[in-house]
Amino acid sequence: MSRNRKDTVDSLKGEWAAVTGASSGIGLEFCRRLARAGWNIVMISNQAAELSACSADIKKCFGVRTLTLDVDLTDDDAVKRVMHTVRSAQIAPKLVVNNAGVFDFKPVGLIKEKRILTYIDLHVRAVTLLSRQMGCYMAERGGGYILNMSSMACWMPMPGIAVYSATKAYIRAFSRAFRIEMKGEGVSVTVACPGGIATDLFGLPKGLQKLGVRLGVLTTTEKFVDKALRRVFRKKAQYVNGALNRMSIVAVASLPEWARMQIKTRLLDRLKYDD
Repeated sequence: MSRNRKDTVDSLKGEWAAVTGASSGIGLEFCRRLARAGWNIVMISNQAAELSACSADIKKCFGVRTLTLDVDLTDDDAVKRVMHTVRSAQIAPKLVVNNAGVFDFKPVGLIKEKRILTYIDLHVRAVTLLSRQMGCYMAERGGGYILNMSSMACWMPMPGIAVYSATKAYIRAFSRAFRIEMKGEGVSVTVACPGGIATDLFGLPKGLQKLGVRLGVLTTTEKFVDKALRRVFRKKAQYVNGALNRMSIVAVASLPEWARMQIKTRLLDRLKYDD
């Protein structure tokens, strides 16, 4: 990384970024914001049709280069395939965004074992291995930036999101430690812990998403991504969006067990679940 100036998202036109979960939601917005600034994008997703359409739209709108990788990051060889493709194309990403994720609001006993393994493989194994491989690759080429997406849920051991919150807590803990290890290598690692983002991840209807934004309860993907990227290039360790979210971390994390039981009995136990 340059010692003579501070990098910004808009000062690195022509560089490459790699984004996972790039075909929808926050991941797609990262791709669009970076492309608007002139970045070329390696777009990684397991949604082939959506990925192809999003890539074509980004190239048409912003005139940048894209490389699409239809990869399921829960596959055993997924990270090896990503790295092989990037190296073969002689692409050296300046930024990697580990964004791909899954979510359920369901008791652990009702989540199928295959789905639990998806959480572990996607949020833990893939994030760890891709951070490791890309971090070393960047270090060989003068440095770069890694943004790992955790969640406000990493401080919320609540019924219904046990596996989600636990794996997101891993991402935060891993990223904070990996950041220190990579500092001397010229690679800056940031972890984002978003709360209240208007996306489809949590199954919230579009109308309620728009209402949440108007009420100030939810943040748009555009605002979140813009602010997250500012933190990345300022080499911040962590980003939690919204003052209310930042203030509520201690309160939410320290909720007594009786309050958590209310969530279970009044909400979780009354929901109907698909097989």
